[in-house]
Amino acid sequence: MAKKEKRTLDVLNPATQETIGQVDLYDAEALDTVLTRARAASEQMARMSVREREAIVLKFLTLLNENADSVARLISQENGKPLIEAYIMEVMSVAYLAHYFGRNAHKILAPEKIGITIMKHKHSEIRYVPRGVVLVISPWNFPMSIPAGEIIMAILAGNAVVHKPASLTPLIALEIRRLLLEAGLPEDALQVVPCRGRDAETMVGPRIDYLNFTGSVDIGVRLAQRCAKQMIPSTLELGGKDPGLVFADANLERAANSVMYGAFGNAGQVCASIERLYVERSVYDQFVEMIVERAQALRVGDPMDQNTDMGPMTDMSQMQVVMAQVEDAKEKGARVLTGGKRREGKGYFYEPTVLVDVTPDMAIIKDETFGPVLPIMPFDTETEAVALANDTKFGLTAAIYTGDRSRANRLADRVVAGTVMINDSIYTHALPETPWGGVKFSGMGVTHSARGLRHLSRMVHVNKPLLAPNREFYWHPYSKTGLGLARKAVSALAALARWTPKL
Repeated sequence: MAKKEKRTLDVLNPATQETIGQVDLYDAEALDTVLTRARAASEQMARMSVREREAIVLKFLTLLNENADSVARLISQENGKPLIEAYIMEVMSVAYLAHYFGRNAHKILAPEKIGITIMKHKHSEIRYVPRGVVLVISPWNFPMSIPAGEIIMAILAGNAVVHKPASLTPLIALEIRRLLLEAGLPEDALQVVPCRGRDAETMVGPRIDYLNFTGSVDIGVRLAQRCAKQMIPSTLELGGKDPGLVFADANLERAANSVMYGAFGNAGQVCASIERLYVERSVYDQFVEMIVERAQALRVGDPMDQNTDMGPMTDMSQMQVVMAQVEDAKEKGARVLTGGKRREGKGYFYEPTVLVDVTPDMAIIKDETFGPVLPIMPFDTETEAVALANDTKFGLTAAIYTGDRSRANRLADRVVAGTVMINDSIYTHALPETPWGGVKFSGMGVTHSARGLRHLSRMVHVNKPLLAPNREFYWHPYSKTGLGLARKAVSALAALARWTPKL
């Protein structure tokens, strides 16, 4: 007899491995009903003005502030990040985004006039109208800030949202929905559907109008193929193997502190984590010593303790990936200067780890690690540093540490990444004004920023005559008069080009 699939999901605290909640799983039939309800809700959302949607988002911000302590605790319990990270990386980031777009969406989505060069009797403008139903599939490493940002922006663009949260972190997703409904969002305009991955993939079809996916490369590529077959637009953020470049002329104290945050924040479970560090040889030994000293000083433990710097990893299977990469590096000659093992006892705690004597052929350099491990290599020249940074299939972010402003600006164009940070690391996802997205296998499209909000809208070009004569010169029947006007237009354009001042 075939084993009956479980219809509920237990949610574990990764620090204690204790069950903290349980949610019902949606099956294919239930998801079909969800999509039907979402379509009806999308029509209701489209009838709202942008100002009305902004009011909901700003009310949500008020409620988030009132519930900030309980929300942060839930994130910490469900995901394992320290309480201070739950506030800074999740609650504060969402508050910032809700405030920015709640105040500015109507400006960003306002019609844009297009200047017409010679046909002055014509008027064109771009309008941004709702797409319809947006499917958000989100990961477990930032269970609030990633999906809440996409949900809020999709709502402001006038869409209904179906949110499939990560199986490890569905509780905070339900809390996001509760707060938005309390803020006045229509009930079916946001539906949260914990479900198995294979069932979630079935939703990627003609009944949705946009997909926003954050997760692994393999799943992202598969979903991109499904979207392509249905001509469904999407934004995909698929991870990274982000480099840090430290030059000898950098402020080494700032660089070391920034690299530590970039490598070990959220236990290294950040798509923008510094997972490869390249240091100019003349300061290599000194900088490695600075990093090891700081890594050994990190306080690892109970994420609910306000003195904790690093909590557990969220997922046991991901910790096994980290352990396998470190063992592979050791077998190939890498040295562990600190860490390198799981801590004994309950919880998915892996020690902050620093590796040296690593080589480009090692998995720890080639593949995404997504854990608290920092491999460090030396370089001799700027050209070599750029080559090492770009020697990857990923391209999400990069961090460049230097005191030379011209070098920083030069390398920002040469390092292949969606975001390049100068003398800082990983934090720009928290800036709603700036675009977030990668190149190569880090994904396609952008979230956040005015561009991200407009991506969640359907762009419509509207053209109309300001003066409406009975016929235009380019209509049938053709005439010598029309040909003459066309010839004059070409001459006029050429003349205008001659008068354009050279830059």
